[in-house]
Amino acid sequence: MPNALLVYPEFPPSYWGYQFALEFIGKKASMPPLGLLTVAGLFPKDYQLKVVDMNVDTLSDADLKWADLVLTSTMIVQKESLYDVVRRCNRADVPIIAGGPHPTSYHDNIKEEADGTVNHFLYGEVEEVFGDFLTDLKSGVAKEVYAETRKPDVTQTPIPRFDLINLQNYGSMALQFSRGCPFDCEFCDITKLFGRVPRTKSNEQMLSEFQLLHDLGWRGSLFLVDDNFIGNKRDAMRLLPEVAQWQNERDYPFDLYTEASVNLADMEPLMDAMVSAGLSEVFLGIETPNPDALVKMKKKQNTKKGEDNYLVKAVRSIQEKGMEVMAGFILGLDDDTEDAFDTQIDFIQTVGIPRAMVGLLTVLKNTDLFFRLQKEGRLLGESDGNNVGLDSLNFKTEMDRQVLIDGYKRVLSTLYDPTLKNYFERCLSMFKHLKPVQHGTRSLGLKELMALVKSIKRQLFSKQGPAYFRYLMKVIADHPKMFVPAVTLAIHGYHFEKITSQTVAVDNFKQSLESESEAFKETVSRRTQGDRIAAVGTYAQALFARVQVQYEQIHGDFRHSVHDTLVSFQTSVFRQYLDAEMRVFKETVSRFAKTQSNRIETIGARTQELLARVEAQYDRVHHDFRDNLEDTLEAFKLSVKSHLDQVGVPVAIKA
Repeated sequence: MPNALLVYPEFPPSYWGYQFALEFIGKKASMPPLGLLTVAGLFPKDYQLKVVDMNVDTLSDADLKWADLVLTSTMIVQKESLYDVVRRCNRADVPIIAGGPHPTSYHDNIKEEADGTVNHFLYGEVEEVFGDFLTDLKSGVAKEVYAETRKPDVTQTPIPRFDLINLQNYGSMALQFSRGCPFDCEFCDITKLFGRVPRTKSNEQMLSEFQLLHDLGWRGSLFLVDDNFIGNKRDAMRLLPEVAQWQNERDYPFDLYTEASVNLADMEPLMDAMVSAGLSEVFLGIETPNPDALVKMKKKQNTKKGEDNYLVKAVRSIQEKGMEVMAGFILGLDDDTEDAFDTQIDFIQTVGIPRAMVGLLTVLKNTDLFFRLQKEGRLLGESDGNNVGLDSLNFKTEMDRQVLIDGYKRVLSTLYDPTLKNYFERCLSMFKHLKPVQHGTRSLGLKELMALVKSIKRQLFSKQGPAYFRYLMKVIADHPKMFVPAVTLAIHGYHFEKITSQTVAVDNFKQSLESESEAFKETVSRRTQGDRIAAVGTYAQALFARVQVQYEQIHGDFRHSVHDTLVSFQTSVFRQYLDAEMRVFKETVSRFAKTQSNRIETIGARTQELLARVEAQYDRVHHDFRDNLEDTLEAFKLSVKSHLDQVGVPVAIKA
């Protein structure tokens, strides 16, 4: 019986990963790998299956030794973790299969970047080709690539294998009702991956998946991960009443949330049906309050001819039905001017969207935006999938690049300032308009009480304390039914502030390294004669110490973001320092060789002093990065020895 290991690579920290918030409730990841669990349902019964979600568990050598094949599914932002999995599978001599949105769109990049071999690729939605792949694999004739030949009928999609994971590791569960979106926004790749005609599961399928989670003991948050839940309005209206009945019969065990287009606000019966079914939150792609920019990006559904402030009214309509609005926003659009930053802040604060994800525009492969900017000669590279990274801009922006980055940092730092004052104001603004829903009123259970205690410890006695205290008192006085969700939002705010401060700190650190590098170059150019090399060494010591302190202040989960930049900086500085030492050393050797009879003894002493200084500098490099400088150090020692050999001075140098 073959063993199939399903591996979900790790996500870097992000706003929607909720890593810092999950600590309050003892969870390890926001939600399980639904795509991978769905594929698990496609395996025949003669396979033994095991799932390793690297966001929850460590992928061990024993796991790889057990496996006859490894199957992965990834988004772009998971690519570095995927590449590590590829290398480990290659070393363990176990075949690896890559599927998901990232391999589907970026398979050529994977071949170039992975530093390892992916044995087989599964492109697109694989329900109809997966059986053929397994048959060919068993027969030893499997091809490198298997791709969908058409969009599969999702009514034939198997029920996800939630039994393969520990549900209690996750903050939320996830199910999918539909695939595809009727809108074709310029920057979005959803229609390229899943089409413009939303395909939906049957009511029976969805209720059986609900029941499975219920039978496995799940209670709480459940994300309907559709790209646009209302993309097929008719089928959504078909499903919702049955979900409402199922929920009502079981006293609403699931708090549902989903994604939808802004035109949901124009569909009152649909909003009523969503609330009745237990949907309490909806994520909208608002992008920008600028209607001209929305039209240019082919997002006309976010505008309404002849109606001013349509987006404000749309958010209010949804809130007044009883659903919190979460939203995504974009900066860096071609029509953005320098007032776009304040416009975004003012809009988000005014309408009361606590959980606002503001990102820089990133150009995804094969989107309409990709082809337009490619034609205009403005593409600079591939997207890293992280639209909140301050160095993720992969195209030439119309606005000055540094102005855009600085403005973006100001937007994030205002929305999620260290005191969270603006965040709590948005929460209170939302509560003024959010209609309390009877079945959505959650009591303060043990889990919520423990989270509240941790929240008080971490937030009340911090910079957030004054704003946090006023917020909770205001909720108790004016919105007592919202106390539990208010505490949850406070904890989410703690997470968002952490992500924001670290994102800004990473960018500030990178900018600091650029300034430090230029200053060091200038110092070396002025101080490389005679004894003044000591000043260069002292400067380098202080520089490495200063950089190490700044690096240590970055949270461990974010240090990967500065790794390559810091390696480059330290290598450059170390080499410049060694070059300066070598120039002075050669001058010293030449001088003593010509003027002193006891030159061997003197040069030997100077050589040992030099090597001691250099080793001391190496030791001051942060231990995470010393391996990157070993070759440079060894090359320097060989260069010293080579020069001594040339002048006939036999000095022993330790490797």
